Order: sequence, then structure tokens, then C-alpha cells
Amino acid sequence: MAAGLLLPATYFLQSERSDASSGAPRARPTHLTDTPTPPPTPTPTPTPTPTPTVSRSEIDVPLTGSGRFVTAQAGGATVGTGSRPLRYVVEVESGLDISPSQAAKEIAGILAAPRGWTHDAGTAFRLVSAGAPHDLTVKIATPGTADALCWSGIQQDTGGEYNCEIPGGVVVNLKRWVKGSPTFDGPIHDYRALIINHEMGHFLGYSHVTCGGPGQLAPVMMQQIKGLHGCVANAWPYDKNGHLVTGPPV
Repeated sequence: MAAGLLLPATYFLQSERSDASSGAPRARPTHLTDTPTPPPTPTPTPTPTPTPTVSRSEIDVPLTGSGRFVTAQAGGATVGTGSRPLRYVVEVESGLDISPSQAAKEIAGILAAPRGWTHDAGTAFRLVSAGAPHDLTVKIATPGTADALCWSGIQQDTGGEYNCEIPGGVVVNLKRWVKGSPTFDGPIHDYRALIINHEMGHFLGYSHVTCGGPGQLAPVMMQQIKGLHGCVANAWPYDKNGHLVTGPPV
């Protein structure tokens, strides 16, 4: 089936399927003013407040990487009720600060969400582990490696910025996975959902559409990174009432 994304796993252009806390400062000790008379009693040195452990909100995005991939050792149950689950593996370019198993878990959660593609009773997905038979591969790659894969797979110039769909899989540009998109105002997890839902939409046979009207939710099959055209950024195929979010074809 055709598939691809955000920019989410896609041809980003019309003829293509490519479009996915620093710690608090250390507390300063309070300095007491000495009293001239009588001689001051020595004041114990205050114990410095420990610097909190810094939790990373940014992942390094090198311009290029090894070109080799590590497949997640992570399987999952079938989600959705379709009779033939679309089986997928997740691979991450080696040397990146991303756990393949954690990325696979996040993608599996996206595909299992109530407003995802499995809202359609004919659709199902299953995450499979390294070495298992599968229908497609989701690769997370540095911009340089993504460009090379997209060019060799579909002769698409992704310019170091976009994701793409290639034969047998989806290429997710690490830059989009980590930084999101300037057109998407929301949590990074939601933008990742847009990437995955867009690309999986192509594999399910959906083509690009555009905004259905000002103020409406943007369809996931819209190339939202190229502009919202009056729509509201949206990561999910279906709205909260269970209606497919779509628009005019492009």
C-alpha cells in the first residue's frame, strides 16, 4: 500500500511523499555582613543547594550519521480489528541518543490511540521485533542519511528537512522527530504522532489532501509543515466525534 509522512512517514511534495529542561541554577550561599564589635561569632558555612540532575529536553541532531541501523527488540500485541495487521519494525540509526525500544514503544502507542487509524474497523497494526517477518520498516535517521535514503528510494530531494516514504518503509528525519515543525504548536509527542499517522496513512492508501476550510482541523494527510492554510494543526486522522478529518485532494 502506498504510505508515507509528516513530511509524517511521506512524499513531502505533491509529486512526492515527503513532508515528525535544563536544571535550576545552583543556589548562591547567603553572605552575612560582619559586625565590627564585638568580634563576630564565626558563622557556619551554608551547605550549597545541590544542583538538580539535568533532564534532557533536547536530543543532539547531527547532520549525518553512520548509515547503519539498530532494530528495536520490541514486539507488541495487534492493535485494531482488521483481519490482516500491518506488521512493522522500528530502526534507529546507530550512534544517536535515541533508544530504539523506546522509539518503538512511542510509535506503537500512537498507532493504538483511539483517534488513530485503528478507529477504522478494517485497520490493524502490529509491532514486531528484529528478525520477525514484517511489511514495512520505520527508520529514524539523521538528516544526511534520510536525504540519501529518500533519494535512492524515490529520487526525492528532502533537503535535510523532511521525512519520506520509500519502498518497504518510512524514513523519519531525526530533526523533525526531535524539533517538530514551526507550523505545529503542540507537544513534540503530538508532532511525532502526525509524522507516523501521515506516513501510515499512505501505506493504507490515502493521498495528500489540503485544508477543508478556515478554522477546521488540518487533515493528517495534509502536508502541514508546508503551511496550514487557515486550518488548525492536528495530529490525528479522526476528530473527537469519530469523524475522519479530510479535505480537498491535491
